[in-house]
Order: sequence, then C-alpha cells, then structure tokens
Amino acid sequence: MEKQNLSLGSCDKLETHGLGTYQDEQLYQLGYKPQLRRTRKLSSMLFMSLSIASIPYGVGSALINAVYGGGQLSLFIGLLVVLALDTCVALSLSELASRYPTSSGIYHWSFRLLKTSGSRKLVSFVTGWIWLIGNWTISLSVNFGIASLIVATVSIFYPAWTASDWQLLLIFYAICLVVFIICFFADHLLPLIDTLSAAFSVVTCITLAITLLVLAKTGRHDAYTGFVGYDPSYSGWEKHFTFFIGLLPPAYAFSALGMVTSMAEECTDPEVQIPTAISLVPVVAGAAALVFTVPICFTLPPLADIIAAPYDQALPYIIHVVTGSPAASIVLMILVLFVALFCSISITTTAGRCTWAFSRDNAIPFSHLWSSTVRGSPLAALCLVTAIEMVLGLTYLGSSSAFTAFASVGVIALAVAYAIPIAISLFFDRRVEISQSRWKLNPLIGKSANVLALLWIAFQVILFSMPVTLPVTSETMTYASVVFVGCVALSMGWYMPYGRRYFKGPLEEAEH
Repeated sequence: MEKQNLSLGSCDKLETHGLGTYQDEQLYQLGYKPQLRRTRKLSSMLFMSLSIASIPYGVGSALINAVYGGGQLSLFIGLLVVLALDTCVALSLSELASRYPTSSGIYHWSFRLLKTSGSRKLVSFVTGWIWLIGNWTISLSVNFGIASLIVATVSIFYPAWTASDWQLLLIFYAICLVVFIICFFADHLLPLIDTLSAAFSVVTCITLAITLLVLAKTGRHDAYTGFVGYDPSYSGWEKHFTFFIGLLPPAYAFSALGMVTSMAEECTDPEVQIPTAISLVPVVAGAAALVFTVPICFTLPPLADIIAAPYDQALPYIIHVVTGSPAASIVLMILVLFVALFCSISITTTAGRCTWAFSRDNAIPFSHLWSSTVRGSPLAALCLVTAIEMVLGLTYLGSSSAFTAFASVGVIALAVAYAIPIAISLFFDRRVEISQSRWKLNPLIGKSANVLALLWIAFQVILFSMPVTLPVTSETMTYASVVFVGCVALSMGWYMPYGRRYFKGPLEEAEH
C-alpha cells in the first residue's frame, strides 16, 4: 500500500477508513508480530498525552523550585521558554514516531537509523535501557510525589503532625498498589480514564484559577510583579543563573511527552495519531499551564514563607494561605490529587508497554515472561514495573538523598533517550529517511527543531544534575547524574555477557 503524506487536518478522516490490517502488515515489516488490540484513536492518544503531562500535578508538585528560582519571573517567563523548547523536542520525536510506528519506540528508531553501522545493536541496546530506566524512575517519581502531596495536604488540618519515613513509604506503596490494580483489572477502561483525566485537569486548572483570584486573602500583585517579579536571594546561586532553577517545574511536567510512543501498537493509525498527539501537547497542555500558573503568580505569598512549607510542597501551602480556608484548600488539593492519580495510571501504563516491548527483543532477563500478553495486554510487564518501583522505594528508609537520586534520574534518562535518535538523524544525515514519514516537517524547520531540541536536552541534563540551593549539604546534594552514569555503565557492561548473545535487533527479526 502506498504511503500518502497527510496534513494534521486529515487525521480524523483517516481514522475512519479501517486501517487496522495495513498497520499490522506494516508492523510485520518492522520486525514484530501484532499482539495488542488496536482500539485507540487520535482523541484517546491526545488525552493520554495530556494526562501524562498533568499540569496541576506536574508543575504543582515541583513548584518549590520556582520559588527558589526567584518567583514570578522564573515561573511565568520560564514556562514560556520551556514550552518553546519542548515544542522542538515534540516535533523532532513526532517525525521519528511517524516513520517507525512501533511500541519499541526510541531504541527501535536508533537501530533503524544506524543502518550501516556495526555498532547499531549496541547503541540500540544501551538506548533501550536508558529509555526503560527513564520510564521506571519517572513512574517512581510521580507516585512518590503524590505521597508527598498527601502528607502536605494533611498538614493543613494537622500542622503538628509529621509523617515518619516509614509512614511516607507506606503511603507510597498504597499508591503503587492502587494504580497497579486499576491498570491490571481495568485495562479495557484505560482510554475512558485518560479522557476523565484530561477533563479533570481542565476543571482543576480553571477551578483553582478562579478560587485563588477571587479569594486572594494575601492580596493581588500588580501586573509588573505578577509577571516579572524576581527575588534571586534564596537559591544561593548567581542572580542571573537563579532564573534557570525556576525552569524545573515546567521541564518536569513536559519531560515524559514522548512516553506515549509506547502505545503505538494499540493505535488504529499510529503513523499519524502518535505524532499528532505528541506535537499538540506543548500547545494544549501549555495553555492549561498558563491558566494554572498566572493566578499563582498574581497571588503568590512571600517567598520566604513558601520555602518553609512542609515537605517542600509549595502548592498546598500557597492554596491554604491564599484561600484562607482549610475546607477550600482540601477541596482544591483533592482535585489536584485526582489529577495526579490519573497521571500515574497513564505513566504506569506506558511504562508497562515499554517494558513489554523491550522484553520482546530479549533485552531483559526472563524476557519470555515480561513479553507475554493476557487478553491483548502486557500484564506481566505491568507487574514488573510496580515491583521495581516498590523495591526502589525501600532506599528512602536508608537515605532520602539516594532515593531522590533515583526519582530524579527519570527526567535525565528520558531526555538522553530522546536525544540519541534525534542526534543520529541529524548528524548521520538520516533526514532523508525521516522524509519518508507521513507526518513530517519542512526540512529546514525539521533540522532547526532537531538542533534546538538537542541543545535544550543538554541543558536539561545539566540543570537536573545540579543542586537547587547553595551551599550544598549531604541532604541537598543531588546524585541523579551519578546514578544515571552508573546505569548507563551497567547497561553497556551487561551488553557483553548478555545483550550481544540474546538481544535481537528489530531489523534482524524482520530479515529472518
């Protein structure tokens, strides 16, 4: 069947033409046998992408970093900067996702783009492990962030209560199990859950915006302070660099925008639906982020008070102080927590698909188990994702810094995984290969997006590897970069005794 070039506006028409058979044939050409049910359409993938971004939770859970970053300037202008740069990442990933519409995603792209390289199997294997580690640890980060928000919300009513480490761990475990049960037993309802999540995100952003602006017990700032107010005295960094600390919340929220590629084999037309969904995330979620952040900027309490917020969770404190009502605060935080739960469900689902896809290529020990499916769903892989999260959670009892490193490495790993196929396509002159995509950019725009995406990813890796505040202590030091480098070294070392023998590159399967 001849592939046709499509504009974004033709996606909905294409969905109704019954392309399931063609997509399965194409999957065979990519080296895989269809195992999952193709039930998801463009709207479903867009809602899932928005659920993964989860603006009220994604930005709200890391909001304390914007406070250290100087306040309104870094929060508002920083959001616009991140949206512009992550749009370049989204566009770059969209072209690749359209060219190779498989749940294997990032590591498959790297393999296919290195057609004449003798090292493509090693590069694909290491890329896959980086991608997998990113999926696992970002899921861990989301669930533990929910636990922290819960105890911070409880402290509104019981300010004298402090959760012990084991209590926080048990809450984290409860969240992991609840998400697992929903994903395991309600797999057929997940598209509906993604739709509810998108609706909840919109309702939460609008409700919070109206409530904060109407009540505003601490007063409202003028336009200048509300948009560009800046106090760089709390981070300890040089005053100009402090601004970049404030980029962390939106960068965290949009860090997982590429995870939806793992759902490609459940889409009716992934060549168009996946890239369209990814490319729309910065636009749609970006609008929601503005609705969420602008009211906070205009009603922001004194920064020194926010920094003292329990469990480093600024959002519950800001809501409580600005509304002046514990009851209103609880209602708003319940909305945020529901959005966070939906986010965890979507991210855990994609992490499970990622684990299943990598196992399908014999990259993980006991791959035959994790690559199995039950009623068209990779339930065994979902069990593995949940088990790994809970095991890593135990490190919190021994060292909160070590646990934070595991939780923080998710953003770094995902970003580096994105960068590898983008860099290969750009520097190995594979833009010709990308030009065969049904969803593609103008060559000049595509190359420009690739360059900006790589520069932004490089800066993100540096930013997420640095401590938020100075001077550095054993508690404030971030070891995420150390953990990440260790994981990469282990994956390369694991290739020699295991990967070289058992890992099957995607094209090798197709060629036999």
